[in-house]
Amino acid sequence: MRPALTTPELHLETLFRIDRRGRVAGTREPDSRRGPVFKLVRGRAHCAWAVRADTPDRVADALHDLAAEEKPVEDGRLPPLHADRYRALAGEAADSGPAFTFPDDIPEVDGVVFLRTVNRLVRHFPDWSQAETAGRAPIAAIERDGHAVSVCCCARRSGHAAEAGLETAAAFRRAGLGARVTAAWATAVRASGRVPLYSTSWSNTASLAVAARLNLVAYANAWSFSDGRDTLASRC
Repeated sequence: MRPALTTPELHLETLFRIDRRGRVAGTREPDSRRGPVFKLVRGRAHCAWAVRADTPDRVADALHDLAAEEKPVEDGRLPPLHADRYRALAGEAADSGPAFTFPDDIPEVDGVVFLRTVNRLVRHFPDWSQAETAGRAPIAAIERDGHAVSVCCCARRSGHAAEAGLETAAAFRRAGLGARVTAAWATAVRASGRVPLYSTSWSNTASLAVAARLNLVAYANAWSFSDGRDTLASRC
């Protein structure tokens, strides 16, 4: 039987493909990328971390030893114990933000459709391609005049969980559409047997507002360290 994962571990498994050594082999997006050099997820009861597969063993071992000294935290805004050492070893480009789970009762919403093709997406979201739709499903959308103006899909997805990727066209923001479409997406993900997750950065006030409106429950704070060339692409 597969051992139960702590939620920080589930977060890592959902973002990344982890190889047999426990290292990041690539992101779980349809167009998989390398991801950051080092990812640290600190929850209230557990911590989890992973190093990118192409990291030299000496550096990977040092990052692992430092991360093993990290403690769970209540206040996710506090920097990691060894933040300066992580920057020196993994790269100066650092980003952090909270990770959330959804409450047991997700609000029921109306006016949301689920899309399988890009025909009604590309007017306001021209970077979408048909090739990625299967890997992003379920794709929940709110439409105006037959075209999607707010979309929530699977930014990343594993067999056990999926993380929300939310986009709202500029002209339709600040109308509560993001929370509605995210609620519909989460309900569909949960119906598929996966755990819906949501994460963002501390600087993304609009995304944090969606989390607050849906009463999402913060379970961890995630830090990424890299050299700036391998950012974690996301539809969040």
